[in-house]
Amino acid sequence: MSDAAITHGDNPTGFAHQFEELDQQHDAGRLGMWLFLATEILFFGGLFTGYTVYRSLHPQAFLLGSHILEVKYGAINTAVLICSSFTMAMAIRSAQTGKRKGAIIGWLIPTMLLGATFLFLKFRFEWYHDYLEHTMPGFGFYYRPEWGAHAPQVQMFMCFYFFMTGLHALHMIVGIGILLVLTWMTSRGRFTSQYFAPLEISGLYWHFVDIIWIFLFPLLYLIRF
Repeated sequence: MSDAAITHGDNPTGFAHQFEELDQQHDAGRLGMWLFLATEILFFGGLFTGYTVYRSLHPQAFLLGSHILEVKYGAINTAVLICSSFTMAMAIRSAQTGKRKGAIIGWLIPTMLLGATFLFLKFRFEWYHDYLEHTMPGFGFYYRPEWGAHAPQVQMFMCFYFFMTGLHALHMIVGIGILLVLTWMTSRGRFTSQYFAPLEISGLYWHFVDIIWIFLFPLLYLIRF
């Protein structure tokens, strides 16, 4: 039986009463998530635009600021998030193909662990190091002599760095919370090959957050090359 043919008389798992067919429910969920992601693009777009404007005005200062960052950690985190997108996609695929709930959870847990690894590297090895080196704006930012007249604009670069990566990290924390709920729902047998919409639309959110980082990495870390 196709999704389109499933009506309230069939009463499948997860079928909400306000929809006529399961396909209609799935389409509404996808549309809602895409509209939400559109607002997220506008939100991050403002930061990217501001960054681009100030980088064009102060290219040398932003170049100096980029040298404060550790490229290796940015590269590792990029690889971590790419792997997490793969495991998230496999969790959705497992639900689509009717795999046992253990198989779905077996992909969701690594996704959460990879997300937690990203946050651990960011907090422990990057932001904490910036705090100790007084390169975190608002925490006794230290103007290094070699920056010369560019020092105020270097601090501006670090402001953009913390605003952009901090906002991204907040989205990662929210994403891990969503995955915890999805894992609980999976353990309760809420998903089948006919109904897996929460997994699918949450996957769109997770992939979006990963894509944002893929843009942030070269913008912030690689402008020195």
